[in-house]
Amino acid sequence: MEMEIAIVSDTHMPRRGRVLPEGCVARLQRADLIIHAGDLVGLEVLDQLRSLGELVAVHGNVDAPEVKASLPVTATVRSGGATLAVVHDGGPAAGRVRRMRSRFPDADAVVFGHSHIPSHERDEHGFQIFNPGSPTERRRSPHHTMGVARLSDGELTFELVVLD
Repeated sequence: MEMEIAIVSDTHMPRRGRVLPEGCVARLQRADLIIHAGDLVGLEVLDQLRSLGELVAVHGNVDAPEVKASLPVTATVRSGGATLAVVHDGGPAAGRVRRMRSRFPDADAVVFGHSHIPSHERDEHGFQIFNPGSPTERRRSPHHTMGVARLSDGELTFELVVLD
């Protein structure tokens, strides 16, 4: 069984009329599951994402109090023979893979956000960490981005999707 997971983080909406790019929305609608790795900001974003498909989300550091009350700090997705952990802040880049492996010992991968900078790392044992960047607020990244994960027979792959 193959599963496609659309991954976003740091949407920071609604601020300054910001909306999800059309290409992002299309991928979210097509996915078997949507993951949001925190900093949605408003409850209306949570409602919008839930209207697009099945959602697993965690809260971030700038989310409104009602969003923080609605979402956990961490989440776990188990499907297709793999386990994926979700957290907002992965901490400093130095030693991040090792720290995330230690924090989530049963996971095959960790999805995180916070920095708005896309990244994908793998350790020597195949454990992965993935940050999809942001589809709405790129900050120091050259592009607005999101991610797609594919689970098939226990194999987990990540793809960074450039939206502009």
